[in-house]
Amino acid sequence: MPRLFSGIELPEEIRDDLGDLERPLPGVRWIDIDELHLTLRFAGDVDNPTAREFADLLANIEVNAFPMRLSGLGTFGGKDPRVIWAGVEAGEELERLARANERAAHSAGIDVPKRAFKPHVTLARVKHSRPDLLARYLQKHGGFRSETFYVTHFTLFSAKPHTGGGPYIVEETFPLFGGGFAQEDSALDPGQAG
Repeated sequence: MPRLFSGIELPEEIRDDLGDLERPLPGVRWIDIDELHLTLRFAGDVDNPTAREFADLLANIEVNAFPMRLSGLGTFGGKDPRVIWAGVEAGEELERLARANERAAHSAGIDVPKRAFKPHVTLARVKHSRPDLLARYLQKHGGFRSETFYVTHFTLFSAKPHTGGGPYIVEETFPLFGGGFAQEDSALDPGQAG
């Protein structure tokens, strides 16, 4: 029974830039840079027929390739932070892609509680860290901003059954419209794409 999720892979240079943000902080476990991604839809532990149906539905998604950048760092968990994340700047195409992934999961019969889509890249898990140290870290590095990159495909990943976590395996990739053009034309103004 595979544990699946769909997401966006990050280019190597963006993952390297994120890796440069790692600092030794008590109670903080940084995610391996090779595992950094943006989750579109968590599917969880599903049987093989459901996994196949989900993959088939993902293959029928029609969304244009789009520019994206990572911008800003923050935490989830309020006064007891559990996650350090990098924020995302992208246009309506990212929202369309997330909604289409949600519909595909629903149509495949995947029953995971629906949450509002808050695009982010999880950088670290936090457990019993000192709030003052996290605040100091965010004050110093919170202005992070990556170069713009093009999202030309999205991916179906599998994780360790029942527990999740990496290493993640790429099960399938699904191209977005115009993805080949976006990769070839790096001089395209991101503000005019899409």
